Amino acid sequence: MPLVTNTPLSPEQQAVVDLVNAERFQVGCAPLRVSDQLTQAADGHSKDMALFDFFSHTSFDGRSPWDRIRKTGYDFSSAAENIAAGYSTAASAVSAWMNSSGHRANILNCGLEETGVGYYYLENDTGTVNYRHYWTQVFASP
Repeated sequence: MPLVTNTPLSPEQQAVVDLVNAERFQVGCAPLRVSDQLTQAADGHSKDMALFDFFSHTSFDGRSPWDRIRKTGYDFSSAAENIAAGYSTAASAVSAWMNSSGHRANILNCGLEETGVGYYYLENDTGTVNYRHYWTQVFASP
């Protein structure tokens, strides 16, 4: 059974959850519940993108979003992932997702029940992928 708790999120993470749930409310979807395990998967991916200089759903070591979710012990029946980079606020990241059909579909998928959000800021981002702000939102249903 997935672990769902009330571990405090950073202000950036909480803002993504709130903004996404507001979008879901407008179309009649239930709000997403925050899962520690999904947050762990999302947080790790945002940090990896910043520190290992890449921007992709596939990790630097070849892991897929589903691999990262499974590694946390979360047993899911369906899952999705949104990533963004270069957006300095949660509002701008969520706005970009809402203006992208695939990302929007993930946000507005009423069949997805839980979420985790990752945000990593790399002030001195000097790699070839230089966005400073890295966002990941993972969605899943047990």
